Amino acid sequence: MTKSSAAGDGREPDVQETGYEPDPRRWRALWVTLVAGFMSLLDVTIVAVALPTIQRDLHASPAQVQWVVSGYALTFALALVTAGRLGDALDRRRIFLLALSGFVICSAACGAAPDITLLVVARLAQGLAAGFMAPQNSALIQQMFRGAERGRAFGFFGGTVGISAAAGPITGGAILALASGGQGWRWIFYVNLPIGILAVLLGRRLLPHTQRSGRGHVDVPGVLLLGAGVLALMYPLVQADSGGLGRLWWLFPVAAAVLAAFVQWQRRLVARGTQPLLDPRLFSTVRGYAVGAGVGTLYFIGFSGVWLVFALFYQHGLGFSPLRSGLAVTPFAVGSAGAAVVAGRLVERFGRLLTVCGLTGVILGLGGTALLLRYGPIGTAPWLAAPVLLLGGIGSGFVVSPNITMTLRDVPVHMAGSAGGALQTGQRLGAAVGTAALPGLYYLMLGRNGDHRGALAVALAAALVGMAAALALALSDWSRDRREHGPRRTCPDEVANNPMHTRQT
Repeated sequence: MTKSSAAGDGREPDVQETGYEPDPRRWRALWVTLVAGFMSLLDVTIVAVALPTIQRDLHASPAQVQWVVSGYALTFALALVTAGRLGDALDRRRIFLLALSGFVICSAACGAAPDITLLVVARLAQGLAAGFMAPQNSALIQQMFRGAERGRAFGFFGGTVGISAAAGPITGGAILALASGGQGWRWIFYVNLPIGILAVLLGRRLLPHTQRSGRGHVDVPGVLLLGAGVLALMYPLVQADSGGLGRLWWLFPVAAAVLAAFVQWQRRLVARGTQPLLDPRLFSTVRGYAVGAGVGTLYFIGFSGVWLVFALFYQHGLGFSPLRSGLAVTPFAVGSAGAAVVAGRLVERFGRLLTVCGLTGVILGLGGTALLLRYGPIGTAPWLAAPVLLLGGIGSGFVVSPNITMTLRDVPVHMAGSAGGALQTGQRLGAAVGTAALPGLYYLMLGRNGDHRGALAVALAAALVGMAAALALALSDWSRDRREHGPRRTCPDEVANNPMHTRQT
């Protein structure tokens, strides 16, 4: 962005934006952050296939072993916005490397845990480290890239986000199949060690420092309010399998009240001219941010929950091994990987239209898969569904990657960390809703009639409701964009120099 664009929406110019010079190591640095980001996001789902083995080996209760997954997701989400702001205020490189080092240490602690209590504690710490690392990824892309290169970089980043969720089941299944003995689940954590150590060493060499711009204030009351609000919102969701929604429903209105107080506090800081934790103007003046955050949250409600539902259906309904269950959903991961890279190159030309087409493809793909697995021949239905899952994966690649690009591309660099953290917090909240609601619905329908195929169809139909809501929001934004600017897409430099493109969302 240029100085004129900053003035056009009332923001002060950012020295990082006006003094940009391409770093010759930026593409190599990007791959370091992508590998680390993939590793942290993969750990959200990779552990799920090993839960029965962990429960048996550590003599844990179902409620205890569930915290191995849900505890990680909880602390991950709690850290995101605060970590993003600290990266903006201090040094993204330093925060990233410290968090990555902590993630590696916690992975070793998880693998060596002698009992379920220490495993859960190590997973909570591991999730916190992942949450501090994640927003630095998108912020470093904002810092290192401009113009069409930024779209390509976000294409790779979006592909990493999408593939990590889909690849978790097959990666976990493969590790369990290759590891020998009853302690094989420990290698799910140990595999992070060589990858993480190499990423730390390369990151120290390749990652750029953040230029200090005088914005070193950290909003401590905002941190406390946002943390309390997110905790109150997510805790019943991560406890859903043990009846948390029924026991802890009262935390939802508490969360709404605390988050409303957080918003008012942020507005008060802006009025005073003090740097807030999360600037409300991101949602009101930065073009595309509010819509992109909404699309991402709604999409992840359905996207994240379907993998647990597929694992339940294939392993318990059809008797597949964890590896075979993961292989059955591989076409989705393959389609998502390829499409995300292509989408990164097309997003500046087609914009929100890519998201609209992608969401349509995902809905058709998962809807067709639900019909085939419900009514197709039981012996061949999983393989007949593979081409339809591939279509859904291609659609997903055109959703996640372009949406991240369009949501963050007009964000000033000095706000990139907190903006990326807020975007990923919405995605984590959506994922928490999906992973609690969809398996719960699957078990509810299974308990009524014992029909795994019918339970799968109902759960996937519920996932499609969230994706249809995301499609409606994307269609609305695309239609409004065409009315305001016509069918031609502008390049990033035109956007930066034309204040009319910074519109209310």
